[in-house]
Order: sequence, then structure tokens, then C-alpha cells
Amino acid sequence: MNGSRSTPARHDVEGGVLQRYKEGALKVEAGLCCPTTPYDYRFMELLPDEIIEKDYGCGDPSAYVSEGETVLDLGSGSGKICYILSQKVTSSGSVIGVDFNDEMLALSHKYVDYMGSKLGYHNVSFRKARIQDLALDLELAQKWLQTHPVRSVEQISAFEAECDRLRQEKPLIPDASVDVVVSNCVLNLVRPQDKRKLFAEIYRALKTNGRAVISDIVCDEEPTPSILANPDLWSGCIAGALREDRFLEMFAEAGFSGIEILSRQAEPWRVIEGIEFRSLTIRAFKYKEDPCLECNQALIYKGPWLSVSDDEGHLFYRGQRTAVCDKTFSVMTRPGGPYSANMIGISPHNEVPLDEAAPFDCKRPATRHPGETKGLEYRLTIISDEASCCGPDACC
Repeated sequence: MNGSRSTPARHDVEGGVLQRYKEGALKVEAGLCCPTTPYDYRFMELLPDEIIEKDYGCGDPSAYVSEGETVLDLGSGSGKICYILSQKVTSSGSVIGVDFNDEMLALSHKYVDYMGSKLGYHNVSFRKARIQDLALDLELAQKWLQTHPVRSVEQISAFEAECDRLRQEKPLIPDASVDVVVSNCVLNLVRPQDKRKLFAEIYRALKTNGRAVISDIVCDEEPTPSILANPDLWSGCIAGALREDRFLEMFAEAGFSGIEILSRQAEPWRVIEGIEFRSLTIRAFKYKEDPCLECNQALIYKGPWLSVSDDEGHLFYRGQRTAVCDKTFSVMTRPGGPYSANMIGISPHNEVPLDEAAPFDCKRPATRHPGETKGLEYRLTIISDEASCCGPDACC
């Protein structure tokens, strides 16, 4: 199975989702998603009860965000994750919550001043947009419609042209503008035909070296036709769930690398017609797209596997010096990245300036001879009575 599906034509997926979450903003609706991860109490104690009670999620992507970062929360709902993030990024960071549901936006807006006074700083804002179209500020689009109401098919073109202008001239989320994109059980609510655009938008919004941390509901098999035809299962985070392997593939197809599963719910949240639905939290990185340059660098994979391959097809054998370009070397050795704990970086004795580096030949033999990193003229001999490998942490 290739993971492709068609949306049933006899019901409005987006309208059904809006209506159900509108009701969830007005009164608590048990059963909307499945909280599986206990939130850190330190960040919960300041939150109003209403925000907590009307939050519907399946994980805690806020656990992977740091001080000073700019964070975008897709489908921010009641604002709970945003207000937790506000405390984690502190006054030196900022948080943007995006939602399409007016009732949810009203609920999250309600506590902006309250939380700001509690924390002593204001670093959270909430905006209206579709998460698969983050460039279009729907508040600005709505203002245009108020003075240019659409009453004919011909006038639809004028509105679409204005939307394109807003995306270009006044984008809600500009290109490469955030450090982290998070989401908590929302991607599955997006229509199947919009899924690819959604992943592309997440990638576009991130800065180079930025990351996405996404908690969502996935399934182990493709949903059946009867599941796909059920409006309640669409708004209930079931019918729109991606197959778990396909979920990770969508990130790779959008350009992400270093994709990893951070947590996976052991027991399924729901089982419908023999198909298991559970919470999954993943992290994926956006790295630079620079050309491959030869700087005489090498990487040694520590193990424990005999060999591993990265998203660009580089194969690393345990213990061997593998020749890589400067881009791959930087990605693999970046502190806090997904690879650095398993790789040893070997830099050249004589640094090669990037503006003098030749293109890296990806077809060359994968192993790097030590002489390439040390330099052909390297003939140094070091013999000293004072030199000793027996330090306080040594074995002798």
C-alpha cells in the first residue's frame, strides 16, 4: 500500500472539524484526542483551569524547546502548549499560536494579559490561519472581504489575487523565521489533499538548523472506507491519521532529515475495525542546502550497529573514517543534533577555507585515508617524557 487515500465526497471534513472544536471550546468534550504524556507541573501551575480542561492533545512537544527560541504552535487551540512554551523560552524568546477556529482563538486570547502579568513579560501572540497555508493572514483577508464582498464567481478571482498579494507582501509566517515548529494532535485534522502542502509549509517556516517537534495520532494500517466515510472519526482524530511509517516519510519528502521517533504510545488509544490508532511524537530537522565542498573532513561512526545510512545516502561503517563534505560534517557534528552522539568528527590539521574548497566528489571511495586530513607533508614526531596518556581518567 502506498498510503494514498481519497476524501469521501459526501461530507465536509474541514467544516466538521471546525464545528466539533467550536463545541470543545465552549464546553469540555472528553474523548477528543488522548493525553499520554504527563506535563511538567512547574509549567502547569500558573495556567487557568479552563485552558487545561479544554485542551485536546496527544503528547507534549513543548518538552523539546529551549530558552530564547522562537516557536510556532500549529493548531494552538486553548493555548495551553503556547503558555507552557512561553515559560520555557522565557522573555528572550517568543511564541506564535496559529489556529483556524474562532472560538478556540477567543479562548486562548482571553488569557494573554493574565498570563503576561503572572510571568512578568508578554511573549505570546495568537493568529488566525490554516496551518497548511501559514503565509496567509486570515484576519487581513477578512478585512478585505468586508470592503470587497464576494457576490459573484468573477469576484472570487479578485479575492484569490488579494490572498496571493498578502502571502507575498504581508506573510503571516515569513520564510525561515522560526526556530521550532510544534503541534499537538492537529496534523491528522487536515484534509488528505492538503497534507503535502502542510509539511512543505512547516519546512518553509523553519530557519536553517531549525526543527519540527510534532505529536500526532497515527495508525498501523490504512483506514478502511467505512472509517473514511465517518464524519465523527474525521473530527475525532481518527480518519485523517497517517500510517505511522508514512508519517515519517512525509517529513523526508518535504526535505527534513535527522527524523526520529521521540515517543510512541505502547498500547493503542483506539482500535477500530482491527486498526490501531496511537500517539507518536517525532522530531525532524531542517539543515542547510549548501553545495558539497571538499574540506578533507572525515566521520567515524561509533556503533553499535555494523553500519548506518543517513537521509542523503551516506553509508557509515563502524570504526571507519568516512569521507564527507563540509555540509555533512557540520550536520553530523552539530551539538544537540540527532547524530552527534554517535559520530566522531575528524577535522583536517590545516583548515580549508570554504571559498577555496573544491567540489566534493560523492562518487569517490567512501573511506578517508588519515593522510588526507593530516596533509601530505605531515611528518611530525612527538616524543616527550612529560607526555603521558595516564591522566586522572585513564586506565593506567
